[in-house]
Amino acid sequence: MDTQGQAAATLRPAIDTRHALPQRTTAPQSWMVRIVDARYYWPDLHDPAGHQLLLAVTRPRVRFDVTGMVQWGFFSLKLTLPLLRGAEQSKDHITVELKMPPNASAKKPSVALSATEIRLNWGNLVEVLSVHDLLRLYGHTHTLPSKVCHVGRTPRPPVIDGYDTLLLGIDTEVQVNCAEGDPADRADDPDVLRGERTEMIEAALIRYFEGSAPRHRSDGERQARSARLLAIQAANHLVQYTIDLALPGCGHYQQLCSAFVTAAERHLLSCFIADGQVQVASMPFQPG
Repeated sequence: MDTQGQAAATLRPAIDTRHALPQRTTAPQSWMVRIVDARYYWPDLHDPAGHQLLLAVTRPRVRFDVTGMVQWGFFSLKLTLPLLRGAEQSKDHITVELKMPPNASAKKPSVALSATEIRLNWGNLVEVLSVHDLLRLYGHTHTLPSKVCHVGRTPRPPVIDGYDTLLLGIDTEVQVNCAEGDPADRADDPDVLRGERTEMIEAALIRYFEGSAPRHRSDGERQARSARLLAIQAANHLVQYTIDLALPGCGHYQQLCSAFVTAAERHLLSCFIADGQVQVASMPFQPG
């Protein structure tokens, strides 16, 4: 599917030379961005390595009921676990069919619950899943979208009564369309280029999920980001970039939404920079 060139031509305002970057190519570039890995974390994760992009998302609050009863199905790995949902901690349950790890020495694991985790002891190995991991893998009757409330790192993930805040970490792959090839293939420090590309992707997702004027973003932050976008655009002769946002391996937690975006398992975005601001248009999917 060719989604290049969907956006309007990029405007080219004057660049503040204080923020100028080394020239990457003299030929125009366009990018195709895809997600190669996506994982959910509790928000106590400390500064992930590399250029992983983080999104703070909320989901309805859920905990294991440690006072409830764990029940096994007859002659199977079917397991029923007690849950507490929402701020009211209403009682619920989930029944899952466990999958035995290839190297397990026990045919059926012993089970230990805490409010947020389940430990499955398979004899020679222990499998630990958070309550959200379990729902992500097995909760097909509890499918709800993850609501994006912040894009990028944040020292204070939002706390909302009745909801859990999780961090969604995504790793991207950028395919560069340029007559001179991908400058990352010959750069002395390709990590710098990857960092620049992550900034462009992050800016587009902020605009898409948080709207045109996010209330919690200061004027100073917006101005600094605008200057960086112009510098990165000019250094790369970037005309347009497309983001194909889907979450591989996230099971029943694949849907994303926000206050500005309808829930979907896949979001196809055409992006370009104009006057230091990223412009984002949601595109329909082409069959095949």
